Amino acid sequence: MRSTVVVLLFALALAGCTIEVVPPGGTPDAGSAPRTVDARVDTAAVDAREVDEQTAVSVVDEYWRREFARQGEVYDPPRVAGGYRGSSGPSCAGQPSVPGNAYYCPPSDFIAWDDSLMAAGYDQIGDAWVYLVIAHEWGHAIQARLASSQVSRAIELQADCLAGAAITGAANEGLVQIEEGDDVEISRALSAVADDFPWTDTSSHGNAAERTANFNRGSRGGVEACL
Repeated sequence: MRSTVVVLLFALALAGCTIEVVPPGGTPDAGSAPRTVDARVDTAAVDAREVDEQTAVSVVDEYWRREFARQGEVYDPPRVAGGYRGSSGPSCAGQPSVPGNAYYCPPSDFIAWDDSLMAAGYDQIGDAWVYLVIAHEWGHAIQARLASSQVSRAIELQADCLAGAAITGAANEGLVQIEEGDDVEISRALSAVADDFPWTDTSSHGNAAERTANFNRGSRGGVEACL
């Protein structure tokens, strides 16, 4: 296994910089976000997406492993239950999985996502979608490992902040390689998860501007800025 994982993410060319995305409407390329989850994907697209999912898991997990070590803490990663279809996913505290969802289950300490959700964002937004979704749900797993005084009452926006810290931190540490245009993808992804899915309504997750601002806070200030 190689010690450095190479993925394609955000529009930064120099280590030590921060990822900062433009709020929706701030760029002519922002476009409209997907409003439906389409299960129809070709084999090649599925293969590419699954590789990105596996790589995103590896990158985010390694970043948090290093961060906990820097703090002198023991890191016990959450289990990744992987993708599912519709209501066939793993249950959480007796509740069935929700179609078109991605979630962290605190009682069983696992992360899971609907393949249709990942496919829709991957096809319509780009590969950065996968990394944002996984980093966000991992952020919830990190919240479960923090002292209660460090967990924000706005847990969804804090998870966005932790996602920004993890992705930028991974880039700065050489765990990821970035390409032009992915800042636009992440902006569209944040807009999509804010506005286009019932389980990410603005009352619980914040609107697109709030989600973008919190992602940027973690990107600029690191983990400490999120606590």
